[in-house]
Amino acid sequence: MDERVNLPQLEDELSPYRIFSRAEWAALRADTPLTLSAEEVLRLQSLNDIISLTEVSEIYLPLSRLLSLYVAATQGLFRATQRFLLADENGKVPYIIGIAGSVAAGKSTTARVLEALLARWPNTPKVDLITTDGFLLPNVELERLGLMNRKGFPESYDIQALLRFLTEIKAGKRNVEAPVYSHLVYDVMPGETVVIDRPDILIVEGLNVLQPARLPRDGTAIPFVSDFFDFSIYVDADERHLHEWYVSRFRRLRETAFRDPKSYFAKYAVVSLEEAMATAENLWRGINLVNLRENILPTRQRASLILRKGDSHRIEEVALRRL
Repeated sequence: MDERVNLPQLEDELSPYRIFSRAEWAALRADTPLTLSAEEVLRLQSLNDIISLTEVSEIYLPLSRLLSLYVAATQGLFRATQRFLLADENGKVPYIIGIAGSVAAGKSTTARVLEALLARWPNTPKVDLITTDGFLLPNVELERLGLMNRKGFPESYDIQALLRFLTEIKAGKRNVEAPVYSHLVYDVMPGETVVIDRPDILIVEGLNVLQPARLPRDGTAIPFVSDFFDFSIYVDADERHLHEWYVSRFRRLRETAFRDPKSYFAKYAVVSLEEAMATAENLWRGINLVNLRENILPTRQRASLILRKGDSHRIEEVALRRL
């Protein structure tokens, strides 16, 4: 069976999106200064996800400019609402940005670059980033439930804990804790947390953050993770590119991180290259491709903005929701 899915064209007369070519989007940078150096960009990119200063200038600077305008408008609306309610106008409600997309799409790089750029805007000096990996159920629980081969699927997360975390963040609570995940040991780290203390912007990155919950028949109010987002981004690419990037990353990890004896995947550093690559193919087809088709790709049209990548991770098109 052909693994590729014919992705629908985003732009037609009924599309909720306005589509920008790379050149059209780059022109929206206006006079926004480039505040990242080549060395900083190099540190921000993920393994096998090359990003250049040109990409930052043409794609991420215009996006940071747009988001800065959105954040300023939201801050003004909050102050106006507080005045109407005769409440304290000095309070703060963080602006939350969700970033979704497939494994190997480059979500982490997008999140880190945006975090760095947005922190340089005067109205948002405090920007934090978390990933939903920390809200995965621990491996021991996944094994008990028979979900180890469904890791990364919606049912493998502690959604209630994630919703409580986002509720406290949106309520302006101080020192909210989130669990920590280690990609080295492939598990949530017991007793380890990261503290989020009333940021101006919080970026939440994860595979399924745009997926709605199943609506109850009795009309009970059940929040979705995306209900807490003020803006959302989907990092998009053809299946054939995602497949290539995933396998290539697995091969590089075999030569680097997998060689650490503490790595969950250490055994793949000592088997033959052919056996390791066969494992990568099986993981892609049996887990990540299934998750992409069943759970991740269907959420693309819920995003405020879609970053469409071509080969080599280069963003070729930007779709901004207008409805």
